[in-house]
Amino acid sequence: MFLNYVALCMILIVLVILFYTFIYIHELPYESAKHRNHPQQDAIYVACWLSLFTLHAIWPLVFLWALSHKEDTATAETKPGTPAHPDLLARLAELESRIKEMEQEAAGKPSKGARGK
Repeated sequence: MFLNYVALCMILIVLVILFYTFIYIHELPYESAKHRNHPQQDAIYVACWLSLFTLHAIWPLVFLWALSHKEDTATAETKPGTPAHPDLLARLAELESRIKEMEQEAAGKPSKGARGK
């Protein structure tokens, strides 16, 4: 008799775990949309729950919809008209000066191919 109760408890525990796993899988598109700051994340949330009533026929489409948006972090962090890296102009000026120095050195010295054998 005791084993019957143990078996019943195990069946209930497995059913509860399956139910919560099922709900977790259906929430994946919404969580992905929320993580990506998708502009239509509320609609994706509703579509996730509607997929339960359509026998999961639209769930793959909802998942692709949630993954279709990727926030551009470079433009989201900077204001318009400012470079993405503040030291970019300084690095560019340094490289230009080094190129000019190398050109001046090369103009003063003959190239390796022009030297006599």
